[in-house]
Amino acid sequence: MTRILSGVAVLAFAFVAALPPAFAEKRVALVIGNDSYQSIPALQKAANDARKMGDTLKSLGFSVQYGTNLSRRAMSEALLAFDRAVDAGDTALFFFAGHGFEIQGENYLLPVDVPAATDGQEELVRDAAFAAQRITDRLQARGVRTAILVLDACRNNPFERRGTRAVRGTGGLAAMTPSEGVFIVFSAGAKQTALDRLGDDDANPNSVFTRAFAEQLATPGLTLVQVAKRTQSGVKQMAARVRHDQTPAYYDQVVGDVVLSGKLGDAKVEPLPQIAALPVAPLGRAERRESSTEPVNGPIANFMRHNSGWSVTLSFADPVTAISWRLGESGNFKETGFLDTLDPRTRKRMPNPSLQLDADTPATTIYVRYADLRGDWAQPFPIRFEPGAALARGQRQTLEMSSGSWLQFREFNGLLVYYTHLVSYRCAIREARIGIDTTVPDKKLTLPPCDAKDPAAIPRDVQPYLKLPPATKTVSVELTYTDGSISETKTYRR
Repeated sequence: MTRILSGVAVLAFAFVAALPPAFAEKRVALVIGNDSYQSIPALQKAANDARKMGDTLKSLGFSVQYGTNLSRRAMSEALLAFDRAVDAGDTALFFFAGHGFEIQGENYLLPVDVPAATDGQEELVRDAAFAAQRITDRLQARGVRTAILVLDACRNNPFERRGTRAVRGTGGLAAMTPSEGVFIVFSAGAKQTALDRLGDDDANPNSVFTRAFAEQLATPGLTLVQVAKRTQSGVKQMAARVRHDQTPAYYDQVVGDVVLSGKLGDAKVEPLPQIAALPVAPLGRAERRESSTEPVNGPIANFMRHNSGWSVTLSFADPVTAISWRLGESGNFKETGFLDTLDPRTRKRMPNPSLQLDADTPATTIYVRYADLRGDWAQPFPIRFEPGAALARGQRQTLEMSSGSWLQFREFNGLLVYYTHLVSYRCAIREARIGIDTTVPDKKLTLPPCDAKDPAAIPRDVQPYLKLPPATKTVSVELTYTDGSISETKTYRR
């Protein structure tokens, strides 16, 4: 009987825009495969898939660091060694095969010693795991030219147990809202499971996705888009042999062509049939035009919460002459309209890059289309909207850009320090600590719970200040964000 792997592979390639370095770049990879979980179901092919990927990457000129069945401490040390191995201008690739878990739109990678968790113990999982976004952030902070994140993580909830209420979460990974230059591939589409093997007589040591992806990655001359499309076609055809529906989905935000094997133009292969990454409904009247066959110009979305709802700002690498969108899998597309200004690149009115969502819009997929310079409409691009994750991400961006306002000193019947700014953006903060006349924040600030309906409002019963000893000279602050990452320690003087 065919065994279905309780996992889905996610491939996220994050490319940091930078000028080419004056010296030859290095290619560095960290490859981790976790099978032997102690408190949640073990896996069988994660280590094998990691070895397969490691061998493939070595053949492409990567210096590969390996780790299998790593505890939290061991994974942390491996990531630290990886940080130290990469320099500005390098190409860095991180591959993880094992259990992953999504909590409120944020993805976490689980070490083998992650504890079992039940309903209400989400923080236990967060504290014992690694935020996937944080790994990308670390690579970007090192100044790498190309950062590649490859996640092979589970679709089911690994914490489910008969007779208990499982910790809340899908078990699968949430779509990671891509920044500019990000390329994401799932080994299975939405609500699909990824095949471990094609039957009892399938002796291949790797999952269906890994065997197809590794082969295409090593094919000379293929761009990352071509690698994804050919992996998509190969997996779909293999899965169909055993009457299983599995179509890898991908999201392209890469500007230009990136080739890891050989050079562009080396590939001598026939075009594959086009397979949609996600199903789309029939187009509205304005969209009934022949799509361009030129490279796509995928949009990047930035979500920002305000009092009356959500503002979604779209950006494109190349000029566009019109933008339309819709929520969900059906319905007509709506155009965003135009601004009262000319785009100097097209000499036409600039399409409005913004759209608005109601405050209570649930998690959904936004499909975005655009018209190119010839007026041809590109295929719809799916952008996943997760309100909780978008709120935390947007507020974190605001906090990081306004760190000078985290604390304010005032003298009123004594010395006071206000942390009103932190209360206003508390939905991005898991914990806030301060230190009085010390650079080590050792006291926990009490922040009210996040109110997703009115996130910036300060409850009437909250006192957003502390009374300090009159001789206080400095106060330090350190934030732990909702994804588990920690801010720099900021010090404020009177």
